[in-house]
Amino acid sequence: MEMDFERCYRAVDSRDQRFDGWFYTGVTSTGIYCRPSCPAITPKRQNVRFFPSAAAAQGSGLRACRRCRPDAAPGSPLWDVRADVVGRAMRLIADGVVDRDGVPGLASRLGYTERHLHRMLSAEMGAGPLALARAQRAQTARILIETTDLAMAEIAFAAGFGSVRQFNDTLREVYASAPSDLRTARGRQQAPAGAGIIALRLAYRPPLHSRALLDFLAVRALPGVEEVRDGTYRRGLRLPHGTGQVALTPTDGHVAATLRLADLRDLAPAVARCRRLLDLDADPAAIDATLAADPALAPAVAAEPGIRVPRSVDAFELAVRAIIGQQVSVRSAKTTLTRLLLTHRVDHEVDEVDEDPSPGQPHDQRGGLRGFLSAEELLAVPDLGFGMPLGRREALRGLARGVADGSVDLAAGVDRGEAVRRLLALPGIGPWTANYLAMRAFGDPDVLLSSDLAVRRGAAALGLPDTQKSLDRYAERWRPWRSYATIRLWRAA
Repeated sequence: MEMDFERCYRAVDSRDQRFDGWFYTGVTSTGIYCRPSCPAITPKRQNVRFFPSAAAAQGSGLRACRRCRPDAAPGSPLWDVRADVVGRAMRLIADGVVDRDGVPGLASRLGYTERHLHRMLSAEMGAGPLALARAQRAQTARILIETTDLAMAEIAFAAGFGSVRQFNDTLREVYASAPSDLRTARGRQQAPAGAGIIALRLAYRPPLHSRALLDFLAVRALPGVEEVRDGTYRRGLRLPHGTGQVALTPTDGHVAATLRLADLRDLAPAVARCRRLLDLDADPAAIDATLAADPALAPAVAAEPGIRVPRSVDAFELAVRAIIGQQVSVRSAKTTLTRLLLTHRVDHEVDEVDEDPSPGQPHDQRGGLRGFLSAEELLAVPDLGFGMPLGRREALRGLARGVADGSVDLAAGVDRGEAVRRLLALPGIGPWTANYLAMRAFGDPDVLLSSDLAVRRGAAALGLPDTQKSLDRYAERWRPWRSYATIRLWRAA
């Protein structure tokens, strides 16, 4: 990642929040690194170095600023725009793949040797995959120290450290404080009541049009899986080590998140998936500037700045929704999905014990919000009728079989082009479904669903071309943000 010194220094001098997460400011005279918007006095030029990642700054012997907390800055929007190996690697590291499978597992998913992957990440990010994962572990540990009353040994292993000694050494190096000192600095703040409950703030780059996000999610909310009430979105989660629930409340400057996890090792992937769901790492200033340059979209951008693409915490769930939603209304698709979920639950309720969890044990979500069906659970549903055509039912089963046997990869760091090609090879999945998943599940910011009827209606409402070919040609001016234009056209419809 190339960074122009003058441009970066001007951002630091003006404390421009838009650049938080794009780069980090190292101050050699104090031995700390900050986010660009840090409120401290602007350091002298000769004492400043700029880094593409927190891990790179830590690798140069700098510790995180206690005032601006650079490790809690929004993530770089580059990883949504970029679909190359480095972008995919960063998404997988954020989802905890290195903690679960090690660097060999990460390299295997990406199809490169460990040495070549280390070389690529070091060239772009200033740090290799282990150092990047280590920086994330340190942040996870700090969150657990400050928001729970867990013993330090429990926190060490929940955050992904191999030993308590490694945990202690890393936190002293990154934060220049012992773990116990970080907890003391918490002051009188009490940790949330209940096992496995964590409250934290998810930063974003303003503006954020939260009402548009909540409206989109509310109309599609599935009973028992998710709900929107009183300005808060709640849903069940299916995570690598267990289940969870989250409540997300957008506020000025951050999204308040309350997570209930069955296994605290899932904190980092849960945070990454919630950020992905609400598109919190986007750069709305760049997106809105491009779209507002079109006179047809300029009034909508001015009226509703900061529109995001509602994405997903579970790509398989979204794929099922997309297939069921083919050529039917949102309401009809929701009805079919609700019947599917009810059928699965009725089939399994006879095996459940109606007892409350033991005191002090993580909540198992019985009676609460649950994650969506897994591929294996969908395959076990005996009848997928629900009024769906035979071809759609076979498409669902083909998708579930592909995900279950690994021939269809829907992971966070998937190669978007390859994923779309494999989806199109499945019977019953066409371009609309594959591109819908590219936009919402894989995070491609440049997808225009020009064949979508509502998109064309929105285009007509704004005086734009409303046939598929003409709209495709016109939309070239919206690159690389055509996914955001799609959301705005839906709203116009």
